Amino acid sequence: MEDETIIKELSLPIYQSRGWMKLIGVMSIIGGVLAAFTIVGILICWLPIWLGILLFKAGSAAEGAQLNGDKTKLLESLTRLKTYFVINGVLALIGVIIGGVSVLMTGGALFSIMDQF
Repeated sequence: MEDETIIKELSLPIYQSRGWMKLIGVMSIIGGVLAAFTIVGILICWLPIWLGILLFKAGSAAEGAQLNGDKTKLLESLTRLKTYFVINGVLALIGVIIGGVSVLMTGGALFSIMDQF
Protein backbone atom coordinates (compact mmCIF):
# COMPACT_ATOMS: atom_id res chain seq x y z
CA MET A 1 0.00 0.00 0.00
CA GLU A 2 2.91 2.34 0.72
CA ASP A 3 4.36 1.73 -2.77
CA GLU A 4 1.03 2.72 -4.29
CA THR A 5 1.08 6.03 -2.38
CA ILE A 6 4.65 6.76 -3.49
CA ILE A 7 3.77 6.00 -7.12
CA LYS A 8 0.76 8.32 -6.89
CA GLU A 9 2.93 11.10 -5.45
CA LEU A 10 5.65 10.66 -8.07
CA SER A 11 3.22 10.50 -10.97
CA LEU A 12 1.25 13.61 -9.94
CA PRO A 13 3.19 16.17 -12.06
CA ILE A 14 2.94 13.99 -15.16
CA TYR A 15 -0.71 13.26 -14.41
CA GLN A 16 -1.42 16.99 -14.18
CA SER A 17 0.22 17.45 -17.60
CA ARG A 18 -1.61 14.57 -19.29
CA GLY A 19 -4.16 16.83 -20.99
CA TRP A 20 -1.41 18.89 -22.60
CA MET A 21 0.49 15.77 -23.64
CA LYS A 22 -2.61 14.34 -25.26
CA LEU A 23 -3.43 17.66 -26.97
CA ILE A 24 0.08 18.03 -28.42
CA GLY A 25 -0.01 14.34 -29.38
CA VAL A 26 -3.28 14.73 -31.28
CA MET A 27 -2.04 17.92 -32.96
CA SER A 28 1.15 16.14 -34.02
CA ILE A 29 -0.83 13.24 -35.46
CA ILE A 30 -3.07 15.64 -37.38
CA GLY A 31 0.03 17.49 -38.67
CA GLY A 32 1.52 14.21 -39.83
CA VAL A 33 -1.67 13.22 -41.62
CA LEU A 34 -1.83 16.62 -43.34
CA ALA A 35 1.85 16.31 -44.32
CA ALA A 36 1.02 13.00 -46.01
CA PHE A 37 -0.93 14.96 -48.63
CA THR A 38 2.23 16.64 -49.93
CA ILE A 39 4.93 15.10 -52.10
CA VAL A 40 7.79 15.72 -49.67
CA GLY A 41 5.60 15.16 -46.62
CA ILE A 42 4.72 11.63 -47.67
CA LEU A 43 8.33 10.68 -46.92
CA ILE A 44 8.42 12.09 -43.39
CA CYS A 45 4.77 12.05 -42.28
CA TRP A 46 5.37 8.96 -40.15
CA LEU A 47 7.61 10.92 -37.79
CA PRO A 48 5.07 13.41 -36.36
CA ILE A 49 2.46 10.65 -36.27
CA TRP A 50 4.81 8.44 -34.25
CA LEU A 51 5.73 11.31 -31.91
CA GLY A 52 2.04 12.12 -31.43
CA ILE A 53 1.25 8.53 -30.55
CA LEU A 54 4.15 8.46 -28.08
CA LEU A 55 2.86 11.57 -26.31
CA PHE A 56 -0.75 10.42 -26.29
CA LYS A 57 0.20 7.02 -24.83
CA ALA A 58 2.49 8.69 -22.26
CA GLY A 59 -0.45 10.79 -21.08
CA SER A 60 -2.71 7.75 -20.85
CA ALA A 61 -0.08 5.76 -18.94
CA ALA A 62 0.43 8.67 -16.52
CA GLU A 63 -3.29 8.64 -15.86
CA GLY A 64 -3.17 4.93 -15.05
CA ALA A 65 -0.18 5.45 -12.77
CA GLN A 66 -1.90 8.22 -10.82
CA LEU A 67 -5.31 6.64 -10.49
CA ASN A 68 -4.16 3.10 -9.70
CA GLY A 69 -0.72 3.68 -8.19
CA ASP A 70 0.61 1.37 -10.92
CA LYS A 71 4.42 1.30 -11.07
CA THR A 72 4.53 -0.22 -14.56
CA LYS A 73 2.29 2.55 -15.93
CA LEU A 74 4.56 5.20 -14.44
CA LEU A 75 7.61 3.55 -16.00
CA GLU A 76 5.78 3.23 -19.32
CA SER A 77 4.89 6.91 -19.26
CA LEU A 78 8.43 7.99 -18.42
CA THR A 79 9.91 5.68 -21.06
CA ARG A 80 7.61 7.06 -23.75
CA LEU A 81 8.48 10.62 -22.72
CA LYS A 82 12.19 9.78 -22.85
CA THR A 83 11.81 8.38 -26.36
CA TYR A 84 9.85 11.47 -27.43
CA PHE A 85 12.54 13.84 -26.18
CA VAL A 86 15.43 11.79 -27.60
CA ILE A 87 13.81 11.81 -31.05
CA ASN A 88 13.10 15.55 -30.81
CA GLY A 89 16.69 16.18 -29.70
CA VAL A 90 18.09 14.24 -32.64
CA LEU A 91 15.79 16.13 -35.01
CA ALA A 92 16.89 19.45 -33.50
CA LEU A 93 20.56 18.53 -33.97
CA ILE A 94 19.90 17.51 -37.57
CA GLY A 95 18.11 20.83 -38.13
CA VAL A 96 21.01 22.82 -36.67
CA ILE A 97 23.53 20.91 -38.82
CA ILE A 98 21.46 21.38 -41.98
CA GLY A 99 20.98 25.07 -41.14
CA GLY A 100 24.72 25.55 -40.58
CA VAL A 101 25.62 23.80 -43.82
CA SER A 102 23.02 25.90 -45.65
CA VAL A 103 24.48 29.13 -44.28
CA LEU A 104 28.00 28.06 -45.26
CA MET A 105 26.90 27.04 -48.75
CA THR A 106 24.93 30.26 -49.24
CA GLY A 107 27.89 32.32 -48.05
CA GLY A 108 30.23 30.43 -50.36
CA ALA A 109 27.88 30.93 -53.29
CA LEU A 110 27.61 34.66 -52.56
CA PHE A 111 31.38 35.03 -52.34
CA SER A 112 31.87 33.17 -55.63
CA ILE A 113 29.28 35.39 -57.33
CA MET A 114 30.86 38.55 -55.90
CA ASP A 115 34.30 37.33 -56.99
CA GLN A 116 33.13 37.36 -60.60
CA PHE A 117 32.42 41.08 -60.46
